[in-house]
Amino acid sequence: MPYVDGFVIPVPRENLEAYKKMARECGAMWKEYGALEFRENVADDAPPGKLTSFPQSVILEEGEVVLFSWIIYESRARRDEINDKVMHDPRVAHYMNPANMPFDAKRMIYGGFEMIIDL
Repeated sequence: MPYVDGFVIPVPRENLEAYKKMARECGAMWKEYGALEFRENVADDAPPGKLTSFPQSVILEEGEVVLFSWIIYESRARRDEINDKVMHDPRVAHYMNPANMPFDAKRMIYGGFEMIIDL
């Protein structure tokens, strides 16, 4: 069964184009190394909730938008191999510097998920 990395990310609206540039470049690397899918989505219907919500999960600030993203891999083992290659690729080094990130990585939520249903 495939394996999924999921992300919820707060991005300042003014940095959305820079974020898309970064995502295109990094997504191409993930795909080059074997990821099956690389998806980035910007919220247009994700209101704050009473107890939980996408905006609350990242402590969304004024002028920011929530992104919901995922990468699909053949398996967890392949994900670990691919992520290791991406993280050691010199092309990604620029974006690993917090000063070059178009978002606050400390408020990003991420995790790996074993897919249990694939319709």
